[in-house]
Amino acid sequence: MFQITRYEPVDYLIIGHLANDLTPQGTRLGGTAAYSAMTAQALGLRVGVVTSWGSQSVPDLGPRISVVNYPSEHSTTFENISTPEGRIQFVHNLASNLSLNLIPDVWRSPSIVHLAPIAQEVDPTLVRNFPSAMIGVTPQGWLRTIDSQGRVNPCEWPESSFVLQKAGATVLSLEDIGGVEERLDELASSSRILVVTEAAEGSRAYWNGDVRRFRAPQVELVDDTGAGDIFAAAFFVRLYVTRDPWEAARFATQLSAYSVSRAGLESIPTDEEIEATTVEII
Repeated sequence: MFQITRYEPVDYLIIGHLANDLTPQGTRLGGTAAYSAMTAQALGLRVGVVTSWGSQSVPDLGPRISVVNYPSEHSTTFENISTPEGRIQFVHNLASNLSLNLIPDVWRSPSIVHLAPIAQEVDPTLVRNFPSAMIGVTPQGWLRTIDSQGRVNPCEWPESSFVLQKAGATVLSLEDIGGVEERLDELASSSRILVVTEAAEGSRAYWNGDVRRFRAPQVELVDDTGAGDIFAAAFFVRLYVTRDPWEAARFATQLSAYSVSRAGLESIPTDEEIEATTVEII
């Protein structure tokens, strides 16, 4: 456990809540910020996380990951319940919102910025504050609302056009939009690059008026929690390196598929998986 007191430049900046995930096996660390940060680290990047957590000390995510924490009374806490009709999600606690003033000056010129809300906590205007960075967005937290009982439901996203037009790439799942396919055309028309993850079916990428599908390898499913977050970080990093959305989608689809064979943060890609998935770009 640690608290960062000295800041160094980072390559990959992610802004969003770390979370407590309540599972039948107990509480474990979750949230896009955790899974994506650890994936970017596995891919060799120096990572900075700006978050709000329920104490001044935050979990140690790895030697190349630095965390700036805005302490809150509670950590954001999710509970997922599986039913025959699909997953039901509840939020029991919410940490504080995140804005530009929490980001150290030395972190404001990274190669990649990942805006990763999970519960409406990230200021959407941050998308305009990093002119030299490639901005990746995973908007799931802007696409959900929480009712009086704490249940999570899909909702409208009023800032969608503003955010999507300024972002370099956006990654979401069909679940994020309540499975409503008709919303994809609207989102894709506002996006430079839009990628939709489809669990075991793989992914599809929209770019330059074209759409391509990428099939995932078949693996034994143990736990798919965090697979979309691993996909997003892998996609953003590979896109930055190759400038090729099709190659980035192929890479992320393959790499995230391996992750579901392990549970929790053990699903972060291994060196062997990264090497097996990487192809040389000439």
